[in-house]
Amino acid sequence: MRKNGFARHALIETLHTVQSSFGYLDDESIRFVARSLRVPLSQAYGVVTFYHYFSLKPPGKHTMTVCTGTACYIKGTDKLVAEAEKRLGIAQGQTTKDGKISLMTARCVGACGRAPVVLTDGEVNGLVTGEQMLAELERWAVE
Repeated sequence: MRKNGFARHALIETLHTVQSSFGYLDDESIRFVARSLRVPLSQAYGVVTFYHYFSLKPPGKHTMTVCTGTACYIKGTDKLVAEAEKRLGIAQGQTTKDGKISLMTARCVGACGRAPVVLTDGEVNGLVTGEQMLAELERWAVE
């Protein structure tokens, strides 16, 4: 915030910085940012809830993000998401009860030539099969 002189226009950048530090944005953090930048709390919450990137819940120890962009979707990532949801017992956007795994989707991760793409803890993996994805989930589950 100091870097931008506590300017109101730095709201999104500041929220990104806070989330990268803590993994998510809790109520206290959002209130602090809004107060510090002198923006209405409703505006800060509006930004956080509008942009898919922001999370109001702590992430799991591991995060699997399945690309659902056009190229990946055509290559079957809808089936990968369904398989992961079934295996984990959660819906995309949720974290397992034990806090080990978060399952997310992203509209496009920019690796269309390697579709279907799955990010495992931020690492891009292309040409992913259901078996490969489930094997990674299994490995994480027993850690």
